[in-house]
Amino acid sequence: MKFALGQRWISDAESDLGLGTVVGIDGRMVTILFPASGETRLYAMNEAPLTRVQFNPGDTVKSAQEFSLLVERVEEVNQTLVYHGERTDNGEAVSLRETFLDHFISFSSPQDRLFTGQIDRFDWFTLRYHSWQHVHQQQRNPLRGLVGGRLSLIPHQLHIANEVSQRHAPRVLLSDEVGLGKTIEAGLIIHQQLLSGLASRVLIVVPESLQHQWLVEMLRRFNLKFAIFDDERLTEAAADGGNPFETEQLVLLSLDFLTRKKAAFEAAAETHWDLLVVDEAHHLSWSETEASTEYQRIETLAQDTPGVILLTATPDQLGHQSHFARLRLLDPAFMTTRLLSPKNSSTRPSRHWRAPCNRKYRYRHQPPKHCNSCYRDLISIRSWHC
Repeated sequence: MKFALGQRWISDAESDLGLGTVVGIDGRMVTILFPASGETRLYAMNEAPLTRVQFNPGDTVKSAQEFSLLVERVEEVNQTLVYHGERTDNGEAVSLRETFLDHFISFSSPQDRLFTGQIDRFDWFTLRYHSWQHVHQQQRNPLRGLVGGRLSLIPHQLHIANEVSQRHAPRVLLSDEVGLGKTIEAGLIIHQQLLSGLASRVLIVVPESLQHQWLVEMLRRFNLKFAIFDDERLTEAAADGGNPFETEQLVLLSLDFLTRKKAAFEAAAETHWDLLVVDEAHHLSWSETEASTEYQRIETLAQDTPGVILLTATPDQLGHQSHFARLRLLDPAFMTTRLLSPKNSSTRPSRHWRAPCNRKYRYRHQPPKHCNSCYRDLISIRSWHC
């Protein structure tokens, strides 16, 4: 590279600095002033990431005096360029030294960089190409989102998480025994759904005593930053106006708060969610005479949410009627047709339900064929019901 005072150069690494001017040459170093940004850079001449700005006949250039010139001829005088041509506004013939070019000229588009000779080194292209190939392979990996958590996976957790997370808008019941990792399975499913783009807004409803446990687990194991919504958060959001749940993508709140605060429930119901997760779902009680407020709240949210995941280690704790009613949250049409009596209303379960088969199946086995008709999309490692 040959530098001379007054020449115009542009930085390959920092194209947003604008057009630079050579203001100093000292031995092997050159000083470039970028008037558009007010920055000055000192480069080694042999390795300066700079490209000389040179326009060709037929190009239109803008001067620092804010008039444009249609270039007809280019002349080099004392190692600096002089552009000869006509002004575009009045047709006057003028000469413009490159020192007086507009300082705010930039070459950010690929076409401009190509025409001005701002071409990167080939090894940089190779590095970028291999990097994009690596990213593409990671995105196509079937285990994407399932192996990034800070945890030691148990085989049945990986099996269930992989089975559920690959579905679009999964609606499932996870009913592992206590201590088998339902929270981990739910976290893996949420993580994979978010990374794959199948979900972007997630609402988790848990008992109040488990709020901070879920908050810590999601952050520590999956780096998912959920926002806890409580009375204080709603009070702060009320001052700003609008729906407070629209301010966050990942929301965590307690079932008691959702039941007690009608305004919070209405705001949550008006918000679009891609995935609803309910822990300790056996608290959603239902009977022939009355459905609990908790059940009604979750039922309203589940009707408008594509994906629903219920977690409970004791699905039959409040009786089979409540259990089947919770299954209806996942697939209302199917459960109403197969498990509810046609003589009763759509919300009354039949008295002639079939008892559980009581046969246990480990995660590595498949359920019997006659169980598939009753549990089409319902996953339960605890037991399969016939």
